[in-house]
Amino acid sequence: MSLIEEDDVRGGRGVFKDISAEDDDMQPTIIESLCMNCYENGSTRLLLTKIPFFKEIIISSFTCAHCNWSNTEIQSAGRIQDQGVTYTLRVRSKQDLNREVVKADSATTRIPELDFEIPAYTQKGSLSTIEGLIERAATGLEQEQPTRKATVPEVAEKIDKFIEKLKKLKDVEQEFTVVIDDPSGNSFVENPFVPQKDEALSVTHYKRTPEQDAQLGLKADDGAEEDTEEKAGSDIDALRNEVLMFNTNCPECNAPASTNMKLVQIPHFKEVIIMATNCDSCGHRTNEVKSGGATEELGTKITLHVTDPSDMSRDLLKSETCHIMIPELEFELGMGAVAGKFTTLEGLLKDIKDLIVSKNPFTCGDSATPGRAEKIELFGKKIDQIMAGEMDVHVILDDPAGNSYLQNVYAPDPDPEMTVEKYERTFEQKEDLGLNDMQTENYQ
Repeated sequence: MSLIEEDDVRGGRGVFKDISAEDDDMQPTIIESLCMNCYENGSTRLLLTKIPFFKEIIISSFTCAHCNWSNTEIQSAGRIQDQGVTYTLRVRSKQDLNREVVKADSATTRIPELDFEIPAYTQKGSLSTIEGLIERAATGLEQEQPTRKATVPEVAEKIDKFIEKLKKLKDVEQEFTVVIDDPSGNSFVENPFVPQKDEALSVTHYKRTPEQDAQLGLKADDGAEEDTEEKAGSDIDALRNEVLMFNTNCPECNAPASTNMKLVQIPHFKEVIIMATNCDSCGHRTNEVKSGGATEELGTKITLHVTDPSDMSRDLLKSETCHIMIPELEFELGMGAVAGKFTTLEGLLKDIKDLIVSKNPFTCGDSATPGRAEKIELFGKKIDQIMAGEMDVHVILDDPAGNSYLQNVYAPDPDPEMTVEKYERTFEQKEDLGLNDMQTENYQ
């Protein structure tokens, strides 16, 4: 059963039918609701579903049988993310207009070429396409035009001309840019080329300002944080030998859960923090690794030439800022796509295969496009060949923060199959890490 008709959200129907096909028990919840158009009773359908390579969302679709009025909204089913996110898409062809977009309430949408902006909280969250966003913006401007023409005709004339420019974007006669900036981190723009890198789409994560935290309803307890920092700083040696436990919420079901944290010293590298969360309610388990030190002065690029199956047992630390590349497969995984983790090279490849192949709903149902399923299946087979030592490849870990690590099995001697390069970060890399605006000396 499809929750949203094709006319409601272009490009979204296939995703929901695909997920429903995978889980026959997933059915929408129907609630009787008041229609705000004719004030008769209509029905609202609610469905919890998952956007591929993104997260779970709640979709609500209202329809009224009396006046045929309908409305569709989305809400994030998870928590507010640790960082905000900005998606910048260069629309070069009509195919780009079909990209699926999750736009949260807190997201700001901009088209710089038209000097056009839709501020945050002026529209409800929606699941649509780039074309759908443009059409919705034009429709919103047209709603008040009859009143404007009667009261301020000169303003109405200017808005008519702007609406024409906005609708003309759908012909893609010239390239234009769509920017979606969401401090909550719960918006999303589809990459149709996964697992390859999307040259037209750039994703930037950033630290929220205090004003953005206040807008989202987040407020830190400064006094409690200072007390915790002083206590941790005075007793750091005891912390190294102790597993700390603190309460949190499960990222899957939002039930109360516990997270264990431990400081671990990696030989020939540095100290890291390992965090593991277990949920007794739904059984969800996750682990994450974060650097225990400061950002390094230089970025680090580690290149391993995989020549033997024994390379799969090398210890590997991937920070959340690390890019992963396999040139022979034309594969690149950006930072933030997979959380930081301490594992082996084989474990990392298995995680990549699960992310691209096993957990990808785009490979079946009417969401699959011709050739996409075959490409993803072939990619999975090549990953298996690499883990079996049957394929000669290079695995590259590029970490601008310098906090990633790959074991040198010949230590303390140099590893003939591995090179470690230190490099100066670019302005863009510093911007992604939040270093351009960071000042630690001579500040007022």
